[in-house]
Amino acid sequence: MNGILWGVIVALLCVIGGLCWKIRLLRVSARQIGAEFRDRLAADTNTLLSISSRDAAMRQLASAVNEQLRLLRSQRQRYQQGDREVKEAIANLSHDLRTPLTAISGYLELMGRQQLPPDAARYLARIGERTQAMQTLTEELFRYSLTVSAPSLQLQPVDLRRALEETLLSLYGAFAQKGIAPVLDLAEPGSRFLLDAGALGRVLNNILANALKYSTGDLTVTLNREGVMTFSNRTAGMAAVDVQKLFDRYYTVETAQNSTGLGLSIARRLTGQMGGRIGAAYHNGCLTVTVDFSAARLPEDAPKTNL
Repeated sequence: MNGILWGVIVALLCVIGGLCWKIRLLRVSARQIGAEFRDRLAADTNTLLSISSRDAAMRQLASAVNEQLRLLRSQRQRYQQGDREVKEAIANLSHDLRTPLTAISGYLELMGRQQLPPDAARYLARIGERTQAMQTLTEELFRYSLTVSAPSLQLQPVDLRRALEETLLSLYGAFAQKGIAPVLDLAEPGSRFLLDAGALGRVLNNILANALKYSTGDLTVTLNREGVMTFSNRTAGMAAVDVQKLFDRYYTVETAQNSTGLGLSIARRLTGQMGGRIGAAYHNGCLTVTVDFSAARLPEDAPKTNL
């Protein structure tokens, strides 16, 4: 009797041990499926899941997950193709609009030189203003479409102070027209940063253009040796909530007909691509945009080549 009992106990222990081993293998397979699934989602790859388990249920689960991955990859490819087509359509459309708008502006200028009745001259001036607004919108949209589909940037040593001075100088006439005399506090020349000169110029130009648009008469620009720049100006009609949306596409502080709200969105995108950070704060009626390129600063003993 005791022999039979011990035999039953041994048999049960073997069954329990086998079940525990089976459960362990299933848990290993489940973790393997989960890990590979996360990898496939994170990477744009055609590789499907593969597991070492011979368990029929686990292999069936892996097959079902692979089927969903195939569907997801197909949908991703359609999305990417559609996204490319939309970007190309926007770029082509905005580019095609340039020519007729330029021609219209030319004819309007010629008509403006003629002796016209007061009402006709007034209407012509309004048409000219709207045409100029359309040109601005088209140009901004074209630049944005190029930005989002542009190839990787070419990073090279850049003198940040010189780039900032050149951008400020290029906008001197616009500042003077608005009666703004920028107050500058720039670090001594010498610090260089690994940036794309063209992209940097667009970032600076877009930020300063935003200051020109919304400043009530002042602008303070600072730059330290670490590569942190600030652009501060008094701005009317802004609230703290507006600052949180400044870098959103198509957002504008005011519903101006000649603004798409793409300028600071482009600046944020390009700044991030160069390893920098950009942000804004609003306090006591003053808007401050901060651009931080400290992560791109080169050592003092780096080669002296500048763009």
